[in-house]
Amino acid sequence: MSGVESSYAWWRLAASVTLSTVGGIGMWCLVVALPSIQQDLGITRADISFAYTMNTLGFFAGGVTWGRMVDSRGIVLTAILSATGLAIGFATAPLAPSLLLFATVQVLIGFSAAATFAPLVADISHWFDRRRGIAVAIAASGNYLAGAIWPSIIQHMIADHGWRVTYWAAGTLCFVAMIPLALTLRRKPPQQHATNSEGVAVGAAAHSPRSLGLSPNGLQAVLIVAGIGCCVAMSMPQVHIVAYCADLGYGVARGAEMLSLMLGFGIVSRILSGWIADRVGGIKTLLLGSTLQCVALVFYLVDESVNSLYLASALFGLFQGGIVPSYAIIVREYFPPKEAGFRVGLAISSTLIGMALGGWMGGVLFDMTGSYRAAFINGIAWNLLNGAVAWWLLFRQNRRNVFAAG
Repeated sequence: MSGVESSYAWWRLAASVTLSTVGGIGMWCLVVALPSIQQDLGITRADISFAYTMNTLGFFAGGVTWGRMVDSRGIVLTAILSATGLAIGFATAPLAPSLLLFATVQVLIGFSAAATFAPLVADISHWFDRRRGIAVAIAASGNYLAGAIWPSIIQHMIADHGWRVTYWAAGTLCFVAMIPLALTLRRKPPQQHATNSEGVAVGAAAHSPRSLGLSPNGLQAVLIVAGIGCCVAMSMPQVHIVAYCADLGYGVARGAEMLSLMLGFGIVSRILSGWIADRVGGIKTLLLGSTLQCVALVFYLVDESVNSLYLASALFGLFQGGIVPSYAIIVREYFPPKEAGFRVGLAISSTLIGMALGGWMGGVLFDMTGSYRAAFINGIAWNLLNGAVAWWLLFRQNRRNVFAAG
Protein backbone atom coordinates (compact mmCIF):
# COMPACT_ATOMS: atom_id res chain seq x y z
CA MET A 1 0.00 0.00 0.00
CA SER A 2 1.15 3.56 -0.72
CA GLY A 3 -1.76 5.66 0.52
CA VAL A 4 -2.26 7.99 3.46
CA GLU A 5 -0.74 6.63 6.70
CA SER A 6 0.19 3.38 4.95
CA SER A 7 3.35 1.42 5.67
CA TYR A 8 4.94 3.17 2.70
CA ALA A 9 4.10 6.55 4.24
CA TRP A 10 6.11 5.62 7.34
CA TRP A 11 9.03 4.34 5.23
CA ARG A 12 8.91 7.59 3.27
CA LEU A 13 9.03 9.49 6.55
CA ALA A 14 12.14 7.55 7.58
CA ALA A 15 13.84 8.33 4.24
CA SER A 16 12.89 12.01 4.59
CA VAL A 17 14.38 12.21 8.07
CA THR A 18 17.60 10.61 6.85
CA LEU A 19 17.81 13.02 3.92
CA SER A 20 17.18 15.96 6.24
CA THR A 21 19.85 14.73 8.65
CA VAL A 22 22.49 14.57 5.93
CA GLY A 23 21.54 17.89 4.35
CA GLY A 24 21.37 19.54 7.77
CA ILE A 25 25.15 19.61 7.88
CA GLY A 26 24.82 22.69 5.69
CA MET A 27 23.38 24.57 8.66
CA TRP A 28 25.49 23.22 11.53
CA CYS A 29 28.98 23.00 10.02
CA LEU A 30 29.63 26.74 10.23
CA VAL A 31 28.32 26.95 13.81
CA VAL A 32 31.04 24.58 15.03
CA ALA A 33 33.71 26.02 12.75
CA LEU A 34 33.10 29.65 13.85
CA PRO A 35 36.12 29.97 16.19
CA SER A 36 38.53 28.23 13.78
CA ILE A 37 37.46 30.25 10.74
CA GLN A 38 37.50 33.48 12.74
CA GLN A 39 41.08 32.84 13.82
CA ASP A 40 42.20 31.65 10.40
CA LEU A 41 40.78 34.66 8.57
CA GLY A 42 41.81 37.13 11.31
CA ILE A 43 38.36 38.67 11.72
CA THR A 44 36.08 39.69 14.59
CA ARG A 45 33.24 37.71 16.15
CA ALA A 46 30.73 40.05 14.52
CA ASP A 47 32.39 39.45 11.12
CA ILE A 48 32.15 35.68 11.28
CA SER A 49 28.62 35.99 12.69
CA PHE A 50 27.82 37.95 9.51
CA ALA A 51 28.89 34.89 7.48
CA TYR A 52 26.47 32.80 9.53
CA THR A 53 23.78 35.40 8.86
CA MET A 54 24.37 35.03 5.12
CA ASN A 55 24.06 31.25 5.46
CA THR A 56 20.70 31.56 7.18
CA LEU A 57 19.42 34.20 4.78
CA GLY A 58 20.27 31.78 1.98
CA PHE A 59 18.36 29.13 3.91
CA PHE A 60 15.34 31.44 4.05
CA ALA A 61 15.40 32.16 0.32
CA GLY A 62 15.87 28.48 -0.40
CA GLY A 63 12.97 27.42 1.77
CA VAL A 64 10.56 29.64 -0.16
CA THR A 65 12.01 28.82 -3.59
CA TRP A 66 12.21 25.08 -3.01
CA GLY A 67 8.72 25.12 -1.48
CA ARG A 68 7.25 26.41 -4.73
CA MET A 69 9.22 23.79 -6.67
CA VAL A 70 7.85 21.01 -4.45
CA ASP A 71 4.29 22.18 -5.16
CA SER A 72 4.89 22.12 -8.92
CA ARG A 73 7.67 19.59 -9.60
CA GLY A 74 7.82 17.34 -6.54
CA ILE A 75 10.49 16.61 -3.95
CA VAL A 76 12.90 14.45 -6.00
CA LEU A 77 14.25 17.14 -8.34
CA THR A 78 14.37 19.56 -5.41
CA ALA A 79 16.51 17.19 -3.33
CA ILE A 80 18.89 16.38 -6.21
CA LEU A 81 19.51 20.08 -6.87
CA SER A 82 20.02 20.56 -3.13
CA ALA A 83 22.72 17.87 -3.04
CA THR A 84 24.49 19.43 -6.00
CA GLY A 85 24.41 22.92 -4.49
CA LEU A 86 25.74 21.69 -1.14
CA ALA A 87 28.59 19.84 -2.84
CA ILE A 88 29.59 22.95 -4.81
CA GLY A 89 29.27 25.23 -1.79
CA PHE A 90 31.35 23.07 0.55
CA ALA A 91 33.96 22.57 -2.17
CA THR A 92 34.43 26.30 -2.86
CA ALA A 93 34.10 27.84 0.64
CA PRO A 94 37.60 26.76 1.77
CA LEU A 95 39.07 28.42 -1.34
CA ALA A 96 37.57 31.84 -0.56
CA PRO A 97 40.40 34.34 0.06
CA SER A 98 38.30 36.90 1.95
CA LEU A 99 35.35 37.20 4.33
CA LEU A 100 33.14 38.66 1.60
CA LEU A 101 33.65 35.73 -0.75
CA PHE A 102 33.36 33.20 2.10
CA ALA A 103 30.06 34.77 3.20
CA THR A 104 28.81 34.73 -0.40
CA VAL A 105 29.43 30.99 -0.65
CA GLN A 106 27.55 30.55 2.63
CA VAL A 107 24.46 31.87 0.84
CA LEU A 108 24.70 28.94 -1.61
CA ILE A 109 25.22 26.42 1.20
CA GLY A 110 22.24 27.74 3.16
CA PHE A 111 20.06 27.98 0.05
CA SER A 112 20.82 24.38 -0.90
CA ALA A 113 20.42 22.99 2.63
CA ALA A 114 16.96 24.56 2.89
CA ALA A 115 15.53 21.94 0.53
CA THR A 116 16.10 19.31 3.21
CA PHE A 117 13.96 21.04 5.82
CA ALA A 118 10.65 22.83 5.13
CA PRO A 119 10.05 21.27 1.67
CA LEU A 120 10.46 17.77 3.13
CA VAL A 121 8.08 18.67 5.96
CA ALA A 122 5.51 19.93 3.46
CA ASP A 123 5.91 16.80 1.32
CA ILE A 124 5.40 14.38 4.21
CA SER A 125 2.32 16.29 5.43
CA HIS A 126 0.44 15.00 2.36
CA TRP A 127 0.98 11.40 3.46
CA PHE A 128 -0.66 11.69 6.90
CA ASP A 129 -4.01 12.84 8.24
CA ARG A 130 -4.89 11.79 11.80
CA ARG A 131 -1.21 11.53 12.74
CA ARG A 132 -0.08 14.54 10.74
CA GLY A 133 1.17 16.40 13.81
CA ILE A 134 3.60 13.72 14.91
CA ALA A 135 4.63 12.95 11.29
CA VAL A 136 5.45 16.60 10.66
CA ALA A 137 7.33 16.80 13.96
CA ILE A 138 9.38 13.70 13.13
CA ALA A 139 10.19 15.07 9.67
CA ALA A 140 11.26 18.38 11.21
CA SER A 141 13.46 16.46 13.67
CA GLY A 142 15.91 15.60 10.89
CA ASN A 143 17.31 19.10 11.20
CA TYR A 144 17.85 18.62 14.94
CA LEU A 145 19.17 15.09 14.47
CA ALA A 146 21.76 16.68 12.22
CA GLY A 147 22.53 19.12 15.02
CA ALA A 148 22.89 16.28 17.51
CA ILE A 149 25.15 14.18 15.28
CA TRP A 150 27.34 16.57 13.28
CA PRO A 151 28.81 19.07 15.80
CA SER A 152 31.03 16.59 17.65
CA ILE A 153 32.09 14.89 14.40
CA ILE A 154 32.86 18.25 12.79
CA GLN A 155 34.76 19.45 15.85
CA HIS A 156 36.98 16.35 15.86
CA MET A 157 37.62 16.63 12.13
CA ILE A 158 38.55 20.30 12.46
CA ALA A 159 40.91 19.47 15.33
CA ASP A 160 42.59 16.70 13.32
CA HIS A 161 42.48 18.03 9.75
CA GLY A 162 41.43 21.69 9.83
CA TRP A 163 38.19 23.35 8.78
CA ARG A 164 38.96 23.32 5.06
CA VAL A 165 39.31 19.53 4.81
CA THR A 166 36.21 19.22 6.95
CA TYR A 167 34.24 21.33 4.48
CA TRP A 168 35.45 19.26 1.53
CA ALA A 169 34.45 16.04 3.33
CA ALA A 170 30.99 17.47 4.06
CA GLY A 171 30.46 18.32 0.39
CA THR A 172 31.42 14.83 -0.71
CA LEU A 173 29.06 13.26 1.83
CA CYS A 174 26.12 15.37 0.66
CA PHE A 175 26.60 14.50 -3.00
CA VAL A 176 27.15 10.78 -2.45
CA ALA A 177 24.39 10.20 0.11
CA MET A 178 21.60 12.61 -0.76
CA ILE A 179 20.96 11.73 -4.41
CA PRO A 180 20.18 8.02 -3.75
CA LEU A 181 17.95 9.04 -0.85
CA ALA A 182 16.10 11.50 -3.07
CA LEU A 183 15.36 8.78 -5.61
CA THR A 184 13.51 6.74 -2.96
CA LEU A 185 10.86 9.52 -2.82
CA ARG A 186 9.71 9.19 -6.44
CA ARG A 187 6.10 8.20 -5.66
CA LYS A 188 3.71 11.12 -5.90
CA PRO A 189 1.47 12.06 -2.94
CA PRO A 190 -1.80 10.09 -2.91
CA GLN A 191 -5.02 11.64 -4.19
CA GLN A 192 -6.80 12.44 -0.98
CA HIS A 193 -10.51 11.91 -1.57
CA ALA A 194 -11.16 9.72 1.45
CA THR A 195 -12.61 11.09 4.64
CA ASN A 196 -11.27 10.61 8.09
CA SER A 197 -13.18 9.41 11.12
CA GLU A 198 -14.53 12.89 11.80
CA GLY A 199 -15.90 13.29 8.30
CA VAL A 200 -13.41 15.96 7.24
CA ALA A 201 -11.97 15.57 3.76
CA VAL A 202 -8.47 14.22 4.02
CA GLY A 203 -5.91 16.79 2.89
CA ALA A 204 -8.34 19.70 3.08
CA ALA A 205 -7.64 22.45 5.52
CA ALA A 206 -9.96 22.17 8.49
CA HIS A 207 -10.46 25.94 8.59
CA SER A 208 -9.54 28.98 6.53
CA PRO A 209 -7.44 31.94 7.68
CA ARG A 210 -10.62 34.02 7.60
CA SER A 211 -12.05 31.87 10.39
CA LEU A 212 -9.48 33.69 12.57
CA GLY A 213 -10.64 37.01 11.12
CA LEU A 214 -7.54 37.24 8.92
CA SER A 215 -6.87 37.12 5.21
CA PRO A 216 -4.59 34.30 3.97
CA ASN A 217 -1.68 36.69 3.54
CA GLY A 218 -2.53 38.29 6.88
CA LEU A 219 -2.19 34.98 8.72
CA GLN A 220 0.99 34.23 6.79
CA ALA A 221 2.43 37.58 7.88
CA VAL A 222 1.55 36.90 11.51
CA LEU A 223 3.31 33.52 11.34
CA ILE A 224 6.37 35.21 9.84
CA VAL A 225 6.52 37.70 12.73
CA ALA A 226 6.16 34.86 15.23
CA GLY A 227 8.87 32.87 13.47
CA ILE A 228 11.32 35.73 13.52
CA GLY A 229 10.69 36.41 17.22
CA CYS A 230 11.11 32.84 18.39
CA CYS A 231 14.29 32.27 16.43
CA VAL A 232 16.10 35.45 17.35
CA ALA A 233 15.74 34.00 20.83
CA MET A 234 16.61 30.47 19.70
CA SER A 235 19.76 31.57 17.88
CA MET A 236 21.62 32.76 20.97
CA PRO A 237 22.37 29.31 22.43
CA GLN A 238 22.40 27.46 19.11
CA VAL A 239 24.75 29.79 17.23
CA HIS A 240 27.06 30.97 19.99
CA ILE A 241 27.28 28.14 22.54
CA VAL A 242 30.54 26.79 21.05
CA ALA A 243 32.20 30.22 21.00
CA TYR A 244 30.73 30.99 24.45
CA CYS A 245 32.40 27.93 25.96
CA ALA A 246 35.68 28.77 24.25
CA ASP A 247 35.56 32.30 25.72
CA LEU A 248 34.90 30.92 29.22
CA GLY A 249 37.91 28.63 28.92
CA TYR A 250 35.97 25.38 28.69
CA GLY A 251 37.07 24.69 25.11
CA VAL A 252 35.21 24.24 21.84
CA ALA A 253 34.77 20.51 22.48
CA ARG A 254 32.58 21.27 25.49
CA GLY A 255 30.56 23.71 23.43
CA ALA A 256 30.07 21.15 20.66
CA GLU A 257 28.89 18.62 23.26
CA MET A 258 26.41 21.14 24.65
CA LEU A 259 25.10 21.87 21.16
CA SER A 260 24.64 18.15 20.50
CA LEU A 261 22.93 17.74 23.87
CA MET A 262 20.66 20.69 23.15
CA LEU A 263 19.60 19.39 19.77
CA GLY A 264 19.33 15.79 20.93
CA PHE A 265 16.78 16.84 23.54
CA GLY A 266 15.22 18.99 20.82
CA ILE A 267 14.35 15.80 18.93
CA VAL A 268 12.48 14.52 21.97
CA SER A 269 10.72 17.86 22.25
CA ARG A 270 9.69 17.88 18.60
CA ILE A 271 8.20 14.40 18.67
CA LEU A 272 6.38 15.11 21.92
CA SER A 273 5.05 18.39 20.52
CA GLY A 274 3.74 16.55 17.46
CA TRP A 275 1.83 14.19 19.72
CA ILE A 276 0.43 17.20 21.59
CA ALA A 277 -0.48 19.02 18.35
CA ASP A 278 -2.55 16.06 17.16
CA ARG A 279 -4.67 16.59 20.27
CA VAL A 280 -4.80 20.35 20.86
CA GLY A 281 -3.80 21.87 17.50
CA GLY A 282 -0.91 23.95 16.26
CA ILE A 283 -1.65 27.27 17.98
CA LYS A 284 -1.75 25.87 21.52
CA THR A 285 1.38 23.86 20.83
CA LEU A 286 3.13 27.03 19.64
CA LEU A 287 2.17 28.88 22.82
CA LEU A 288 3.39 26.04 25.03
CA GLY A 289 6.75 25.87 23.25
CA SER A 290 7.22 29.64 23.33
CA THR A 291 6.56 29.84 27.06
CA LEU A 292 8.94 27.01 27.90
CA GLN A 293 11.70 28.34 25.64
CA CYS A 294 11.60 31.67 27.47
CA VAL A 295 11.98 29.86 30.78
CA ALA A 296 14.98 27.93 29.45
CA LEU A 297 16.74 31.10 28.27
CA VAL A 298 16.61 32.48 31.80
CA PHE A 299 18.67 29.51 32.99
CA TYR A 300 21.63 30.72 30.91
CA LEU A 301 21.69 33.92 32.98
CA VAL A 302 21.78 32.12 36.32
CA ASP A 303 25.27 30.61 36.30
CA GLU A 304 28.23 30.33 33.90
CA SER A 305 29.72 27.17 35.42
CA VAL A 306 30.20 24.28 33.01
CA ASN A 307 27.68 22.04 34.77
CA SER A 308 25.08 24.80 34.77
CA LEU A 309 25.60 25.37 31.04
CA TYR A 310 25.15 21.66 30.34
CA LEU A 311 21.89 21.72 32.32
CA ALA A 312 20.68 24.89 30.62
CA SER A 313 21.44 23.41 27.19
CA ALA A 314 19.53 20.22 27.98
CA LEU A 315 16.52 22.19 29.24
CA PHE A 316 16.63 24.55 26.29
CA GLY A 317 16.56 21.62 23.87
CA LEU A 318 13.79 19.88 25.75
CA PHE A 319 11.62 22.99 25.92
CA GLN A 320 11.94 24.66 22.50
CA GLY A 321 11.95 21.87 19.92
CA GLY A 322 8.24 21.99 19.20
CA ILE A 323 8.00 25.62 18.16
CA VAL A 324 9.07 25.43 14.50
CA PRO A 325 6.95 22.36 13.57
CA SER A 326 3.94 24.18 15.02
CA TYR A 327 4.04 26.66 12.16
CA ALA A 328 3.79 23.83 9.60
CA ILE A 329 0.84 22.34 11.50
CA ILE A 330 -0.94 25.71 11.65
CA VAL A 331 -0.42 26.13 7.90
CA ARG A 332 -1.95 22.71 7.20
CA GLU A 333 -4.87 23.55 9.51
CA TYR A 334 -5.69 26.86 7.82
CA PHE A 335 -4.46 26.63 4.20
CA PRO A 336 -5.35 24.27 1.31
CA PRO A 337 -3.03 21.32 0.54
CA LYS A 338 -2.07 22.62 -2.92
CA GLU A 339 -0.32 25.58 -1.24
CA ALA A 340 1.47 23.47 1.37
CA GLY A 341 4.98 23.65 -0.09
CA PHE A 342 5.01 27.41 -0.52
CA ARG A 343 3.13 28.26 2.68
CA VAL A 344 5.08 25.86 4.91
CA GLY A 345 8.31 26.91 3.24
CA LEU A 346 7.59 30.58 3.87
CA ALA A 347 6.46 30.06 7.47
CA ILE A 348 9.35 27.84 8.51
CA SER A 349 11.98 29.63 6.47
CA SER A 350 11.04 32.93 8.10
CA THR A 351 12.39 31.46 11.31
CA LEU A 352 15.78 31.52 9.60
CA ILE A 353 15.51 35.31 9.34
CA GLY A 354 15.25 35.22 13.11
CA MET A 355 18.25 32.88 13.34
CA ALA A 356 20.22 35.13 10.97
CA LEU A 357 19.30 38.32 12.81
CA GLY A 358 19.82 36.78 16.23
CA GLY A 359 23.14 35.19 15.30
CA TRP A 360 24.47 38.51 14.05
CA MET A 361 23.05 40.47 17.00
CA GLY A 362 24.67 38.02 19.43
CA GLY A 363 28.07 38.70 17.88
CA VAL A 364 27.55 42.47 17.87
CA LEU A 365 26.40 42.56 21.50
CA PHE A 366 29.37 40.39 22.49
CA ASP A 367 31.79 42.78 20.77
CA MET A 368 30.08 45.76 22.45
CA THR A 369 29.95 44.36 26.00
CA GLY A 370 32.63 41.65 26.15
CA SER A 371 30.11 39.03 27.29
CA TYR A 372 26.99 37.22 26.13
CA ARG A 373 24.72 38.37 28.96
CA ALA A 374 23.20 41.23 26.96
CA ALA A 375 22.68 38.84 24.03
CA PHE A 376 20.67 36.44 26.20
CA ILE A 377 18.54 39.31 27.53
CA ASN A 378 17.94 40.42 23.94
CA GLY A 379 16.83 36.89 23.10
CA ILE A 380 14.35 36.84 25.97
CA ALA A 381 12.80 40.10 24.74
CA TRP A 382 12.25 38.66 21.25
CA ASN A 383 10.83 35.50 22.79
CA LEU A 384 8.22 37.60 24.57
CA LEU A 385 7.17 38.98 21.16
CA ASN A 386 6.65 35.42 19.91
CA GLY A 387 4.62 34.54 22.99
CA ALA A 388 2.42 37.60 22.54
CA VAL A 389 1.64 36.58 18.95
CA ALA A 390 0.77 33.04 20.06
CA TRP A 391 -1.55 34.37 22.79
CA TRP A 392 -3.25 36.66 20.25
CA LEU A 393 -3.85 33.81 17.79
CA LEU A 394 -5.21 31.63 20.58
CA PHE A 395 -7.57 34.42 21.64
CA ARG A 396 -8.92 34.72 18.09
CA GLN A 397 -9.26 30.95 17.80
CA ASN A 398 -11.15 30.71 21.08
CA ARG A 399 -13.43 33.58 20.09
CA ARG A 400 -14.22 31.78 16.83
CA ASN A 401 -15.05 28.62 18.76
CA VAL A 402 -17.38 30.55 21.08
CA PHE A 403 -19.22 32.11 18.15
CA ALA A 404 -19.47 28.71 16.42
CA ALA A 405 -20.90 27.11 19.57
CA GLY A 406 -23.39 29.95 19.99
